[in-house]
Amino acid sequence: MSDILSYNGYTAKIEFDAEDRIFFGRLAGINDGIGFHADTVEDLIAAFQEAVDDYIETCAKIGKAPEKPYSGKLMFRVDPEVHAQAALAAKLKGQSLNAWAAGVLRDAARATTGGAVAV
Repeated sequence: MSDILSYNGYTAKIEFDAEDRIFFGRLAGINDGIGFHADTVEDLIAAFQEAVDDYIETCAKIGKAPEKPYSGKLMFRVDPEVHAQAALAAKLKGQSLNAWAAGVLRDAARATTGGAVAV
C-alpha cells in the first residue's frame, strides 16, 4: 500500500482526516501551496491530477514558469572515508561514482517509499 501519488512529474503524500472524513494532499517539493482533497480514492486521484493540471495552466496564463519539484542535481558532503569507500564500491561495480550513487539512492528511496504510484 502506498500513500504517495505521482503525475506529470509532481508528487503528493496522501493523508486522511478522520474528523472531516476526507483524503487530502499537497504537492511536494515546490514552494507554491497547491493542495487538494476528496471523499473517495477515485475522486482524490482525479482531484490530484486536476490540481497539477490547473497549476501548470495557471502558471502559463500568468507568465510564470511552474516550479519543478527537483532538478536532478544533488550535492551533499560526506566523511572522506565514506567518499573513499563509495568510490571503491563504484569502481568494483564498473560504474562511475555518480552512476553508482544514483543507483544506491534510487534503491533506498524505493525501499522507503514503496515507489510512487503513477496515476
